[in-house]
Amino acid sequence: MARTANYSVLKKYLPAEDFNESYALISHYIQLQGTEKAKKYEKEILAKNINLSIIPQKKDFNKSVEIPYSNKGEKFSFIDLFAGIGGFRMALQNCGGECVFSSEWDESAKQTYFANYGEVPFGDITKINVDDIPDFDVLAGGFPCQPFSSIGKREGFQHKTQGTLFFYIAEIIKAKQPKAFILENVTGLLTHDEGKTYETIMEVLEKELEYKVTTKVLNSADFGVPQERKRLYFVGFRKDIDSSNFKMPEGNSNHVGIGQFVEKDAKGPSISKHLQQSYIFKKDDGHPEIIDSNSNFPVKTLCASYHKIQRITGTFVRGGETGLRLLTENECKAIMGYPKEFKIPVSRTQMYHQFGNSVAVPVVEKLAERIVSNL
Repeated sequence: MARTANYSVLKKYLPAEDFNESYALISHYIQLQGTEKAKKYEKEILAKNINLSIIPQKKDFNKSVEIPYSNKGEKFSFIDLFAGIGGFRMALQNCGGECVFSSEWDESAKQTYFANYGEVPFGDITKINVDDIPDFDVLAGGFPCQPFSSIGKREGFQHKTQGTLFFYIAEIIKAKQPKAFILENVTGLLTHDEGKTYETIMEVLEKELEYKVTTKVLNSADFGVPQERKRLYFVGFRKDIDSSNFKMPEGNSNHVGIGQFVEKDAKGPSISKHLQQSYIFKKDDGHPEIIDSNSNFPVKTLCASYHKIQRITGTFVRGGETGLRLLTENECKAIMGYPKEFKIPVSRTQMYHQFGNSVAVPVVEKLAERIVSNL
């Protein structure tokens, strides 16, 4: 199966008919070997009659498949929900965090996650039993914004958020009572359904779950990332945690330009001359944004649909075989604050989709630093 080709190193530890979530189970166990958190996964492995003795040691496994960003052991534990390609994980690990559970439904994103962290995320969060999640200190996730149902006047988040993915976050927080959480969403959440969605989320977090919550819109460009990317962040602390000193970071107005990250002499992926004439430059209206090595400004927000070459939202590079090209892999990494060494084992289309859906790592890292200092 092409989508799971890079999980082949895990297959030999599993019965022939038992793949899917067992990839996640085995890989979580490997990455947490030697810790208390691993025991929960060990019990599940034994229940499946999988031989523990044949599972390799973490250091040997990670060396064999060249995993660059594994847990290093640590000041606090966290879980990575709606994990994507692990932007939250990278930021929290950089602050001394140990990931004990991850969840992501998209198979292509799971491949990228595994290639970099040696861990296959568990799948659809709606099918995960909260009791199967180890205890942890911090919950992190960029959850999708969906319409919230209004069912009469019944109280409780079970009714207010039913049918939404936020409901499952609330369920986990209620059951596990983490010390803190950090959530991310688009700024449109503030005005969605005339502000009612945001109000419902805050009511659940503050009144139902009794966390002290701070929210703020942060722009990635204010944190050294060459991209204008505004996102809404929620940071919450359990009521017994002294968070009186916590403040959202301000960032820096001295923005970094994209020019220094533009790869010179990159040949592709090019935009055809025909498409340039018939679509890209059909109007002289300032669109799309064209950059080169002299551009001293952050680019517009990188969208998950970037590969569709949209002239209003897209940013394209002067150069290549036709005089105009799309962003390269390394340029996307710079725009999202990922290191050059980050592995991309998927197609170019999926690469754009994954980076466009990710968080900007330096923004989350700055938030995480402040959260950890209050733990």
